[in-house]
Amino acid sequence: MKHLWLTAKLDLVESLRSRWFLIYSLVFGGIVALLFAFGLTESRVLGFIGLSRLLVTYIQLAMAILPIFVLITTVRSVAGDREAGVFEYLLSLPVSLSAWYWGKIVGRYVSIFLPVFAAMAGAALWAMFQEIEVPWGMFLYYTAILAAMGWCFLGIGMLLSTLARSTDVAQGLAFVTWLVMLLFLDLILLGLLIQSRVAPEFAITLALANPLQVFRTAALSMFDPQLIVFGPSAYVILDLFGVAGFKIFAVVYPVLLGTLSAATGFVLFRRSDLP
Repeated sequence: MKHLWLTAKLDLVESLRSRWFLIYSLVFGGIVALLFAFGLTESRVLGFIGLSRLLVTYIQLAMAILPIFVLITTVRSVAGDREAGVFEYLLSLPVSLSAWYWGKIVGRYVSIFLPVFAAMAGAALWAMFQEIEVPWGMFLYYTAILAAMGWCFLGIGMLLSTLARSTDVAQGLAFVTWLVMLLFLDLILLGLLIQSRVAPEFAITLALANPLQVFRTAALSMFDPQLIVFGPSAYVILDLFGVAGFKIFAVVYPVLLGTLSAATGFVLFRRSDLP
């Protein structure tokens, strides 16, 4: 465990010094600042005003930015160290492969989630200072969604990084993975399956296997608990999970998917020819 935490600390320090972390932090901090600057907290949509309106918009923007940011930066971890010849030094040190691998995941997760949470926490503190009501229930649930999203794509990124032999290939795999998930959101996927006369239950279940679709649906469920915008699909989702059940599923499933992906990546990493 000592080596794991030391590796996590080293990866976190390296991330804090890197340019991608600076840009990453400015993006999410800038989003919140712009939303406040344009007076979004004073607007009303579907009865949501104040910080609730800002959080609804912020979570939608984070869903578009966070996955690709996490994938592109994470896939360089193992593939980049392989190209840089780090593994030769690693094999000569008293650090186990598991401590190094999982330590990098822990350190990278902190660097990924910290700016996202700091932006939301800063918005909440500013709202309290401006005497704007803070919807703590929505704030905590959106924090859980973002935490699950970060872990999910971090695990997928580590898996892709162990499969690729170079950073160029790793980044290509990351972009293709994100693009496939983006293309096969509910509208395109369901349209193709309905044309093929597939059972609606199977089509919707397949759509919910896409973590991006899960995040999108969970974000919408906060201001539309009955998922009216999804039309008939909402009946299948609510019959299968229920309102509260789906909110739990939207947090648990991505965490399990990310953990499974990271574990699979570790097995492949341990069996591969490191140099």
